[in-house]
Amino acid sequence: MDASSGLSGESAARVAGSVSPLAQGPEEVLRYRSPLVSRYASREMAFNFSDSKKFQTWRRLWLYLAQAQRSLGLPISEEQIQEMEANVENIDFRMAAEEEKRLRHDVMAHVHTFAHCCPRAAPIIHLGATSCYVGDNTDLIVLRDGFDLLLPKLARVIGRLADFAEQYADLPTLGFTHYQPAQLTTVGKRACLWLQDLCMDLRNLERARNELRFRGVKGTTGTQASFLQLFDGDHDKVEELDRLVTNMAGFKRAYIVTGQTYSRKVDVEVLSVLASLGATVHKICTDIRLLANLKELEEPFEKEQIGSSAMPYKRNPMRSERCCSLARHLMTLIMNPLQTASVQWFERTLDDSANRRVCLAEAFLTADIVLSTLQNISEGLVVYPKVIERRIRQELPFMATENIIMAMVKAGGNRQDCHERIRVLSQQAAAVVKQEGGDNDLICRIRSDPYFAPIHGQLEQLLDPKSFVGRAPQQVVKFLKEEAIPLLTPYQNKMDVKIELDL
Repeated sequence: MDASSGLSGESAARVAGSVSPLAQGPEEVLRYRSPLVSRYASREMAFNFSDSKKFQTWRRLWLYLAQAQRSLGLPISEEQIQEMEANVENIDFRMAAEEEKRLRHDVMAHVHTFAHCCPRAAPIIHLGATSCYVGDNTDLIVLRDGFDLLLPKLARVIGRLADFAEQYADLPTLGFTHYQPAQLTTVGKRACLWLQDLCMDLRNLERARNELRFRGVKGTTGTQASFLQLFDGDHDKVEELDRLVTNMAGFKRAYIVTGQTYSRKVDVEVLSVLASLGATVHKICTDIRLLANLKELEEPFEKEQIGSSAMPYKRNPMRSERCCSLARHLMTLIMNPLQTASVQWFERTLDDSANRRVCLAEAFLTADIVLSTLQNISEGLVVYPKVIERRIRQELPFMATENIIMAMVKAGGNRQDCHERIRVLSQQAAAVVKQEGGDNDLICRIRSDPYFAPIHGQLEQLLDPKSFVGRAPQQVVKFLKEEAIPLLTPYQNKMDVKIELDL
């Protein structure tokens, strides 16, 4: 059970939103709804940024403040505390909306709405606080909880791809540089290139999550002046109040200095690691799309799935394309907090508010979607070894020429003479491939040339693809053992969750 949301959906995680687009009522189809929620994101992440969680958290923060103030000697009764506790989830959203329309102030609208159902506690709700006490502290709680939802998903992606890399650690495949044929690697080694970036992302997300602090109890401009007045100039009690509320909210530390808000550089740090994750996902899914074109590897494809409305034979890499599309959106979101942080005036300006409602939520919702989708892809990747082998056979003869020259020299041949003969034969074979559309017949030409008779018996060994992959298999084993797998230890109890796609 997720304590922050009251949901138990992690064990049955799904990528669909809380309301399926396939089952929308009349009201939903008459106005725009963000597809991040209505079409893609998990219920858990959608709830994390919901009004229900937001305003329940506001009320819990008011409760924490009152409890801490009471414990430090302010005249707040146990009955007032109990009344607030009993009404944390009893939110009249209609009344709050009417109050906000009247007052043009969202926090005071909810102060009045909370006070309406807590008449005895009404005088002490929000005592000494400013709007950012609930606004910014709630944002920090939501960011922390958002990371807590993303990290196990990222760990699962790493785990699935680690299994894939281990399975295909020694399967030779053609490497590409500049998207041109290059030396051989292995399917597992290529997956480790993906994994290395994902491991960096996991460490970055963990760091960003663990470095989050609480804004705490700071007052209107961050000086705690209102609380110093409440406690008759007792600095120790003000500091203890800050510490108590911070701990109640589940944080180990609060920022020692703030303006009215916590530094908007914090948002930059958070979205930076998410944008970097987006870059990783885009690269991985681009590779998968290119390999699908080569028919060497495919993402999952359901029995009744349709690839094209016009071309029934098509098997489009739809999931990978979705990941690339959303990853680009995720990468662009970093510009928003960068600009916001740069234009904050002194202790705070309110032009940081409306845009943060959009970009913070969208960053986590988008990251949630791409990780869920990538996990689904990685759980069903299909490799076609015969296709890979055929492509290797087309390119390997050219790559093997240096080995053939060395073997001829060892057999008593002249290096320069051998080089010239292979150059001529290679150009003839290349002409067959490029001008006639035929297969690479270089090895047949070498077998037919008496000059190479001394090594004819060695050609099969010289052309064994596994002799061209270097230490790729060993690198896979070492990387998985020393870097990838150890990172998954904190997430072992969440690694068995599978992801199903509704769309």
